[in-house]
Amino acid sequence: MITTHLFKRKNSLWFFGLALIALVWALGSTLYARERPATGNGNHFLWSMKTAKNSVYFLGSIHLLKRDSYPLAAEIENAYEDCTNIVFEADLDAMKDPAFQAMMLTLGLYPEGQTIEQDISRETYEALKAKMKAAGLPMAQFSRFRPWICGQTLTVIELQRLGFNVMYGIDTYFYSKARKDKKKMVFLEAAEYQLKLLGEMDRHDQENFLRQTLKELEVIGKMAPDMLNAWETGDIDGLNEIMTISFEEHPEIHERLVTRRNRAWISKIRNLAHQDGNVLVIVGAGHLIGKESVLDLLKERGYKIRQR
Repeated sequence: MITTHLFKRKNSLWFFGLALIALVWALGSTLYARERPATGNGNHFLWSMKTAKNSVYFLGSIHLLKRDSYPLAAEIENAYEDCTNIVFEADLDAMKDPAFQAMMLTLGLYPEGQTIEQDISRETYEALKAKMKAAGLPMAQFSRFRPWICGQTLTVIELQRLGFNVMYGIDTYFYSKARKDKKKMVFLEAAEYQLKLLGEMDRHDQENFLRQTLKELEVIGKMAPDMLNAWETGDIDGLNEIMTISFEEHPEIHERLVTRRNRAWISKIRNLAHQDGNVLVIVGAGHLIGKESVLDLLKERGYKIRQR
């Protein structure tokens, strides 16, 4: 495990801890788009699929929410109560494991003597410095953070400033609830795999990821309410438009973080669909909308799915 004076400082540890939260946010939610009126259909970001053995529900998660997002709609709570198996992207408790945190340090930090300034273009570095200054953050304490973790930490800091918190996220809420209710919890992928999705991007993709994040942070305050409203009103087209715009300049990152994972999950979900006990699958909302979404891929295989 990397241990340096940088991470012995209390506030530096706090900054890096935010990146653990940010990792969850990055892998399934997005909230940036041009302004768009709500056109919800009166449903929720919840779907159901009936099989010969059971019912499978799909709930699109927003990983950071506000306290006033609760209580959730009765339809969502009823779906949870109807299920004995609750499926998450990954085990949230695994992120507390020292081995996971050591891996995050390894993938998130440059080696001693190397800094982000040396690894990205002057243009990107100046934009990063400006954003750090505007946020009142010391650039010196981020100098060894790699681009992906800089971008994600800044995103979570800004979302927290706007009142969003991972403690109110859909994943966190139902994870705690399922553990308390002793429901069977199933995980689609390992937390370490999620970490590597971001941490093992090449230099080019990492810089693109950071540049896109910095651009989106300029409008995050205005667009976050639009994203939240689309989710609350079941506005599939609205959230799909947000998702498309966010990734339109970097389709390779969308392929890496979203589409590839959707395809990998299908066989696991199909197995659960033919076992005893109803299933609630909770994944980032972006995984349930658009071409090659989880729902799209299941429909291609003949499953009938309806929004609730």
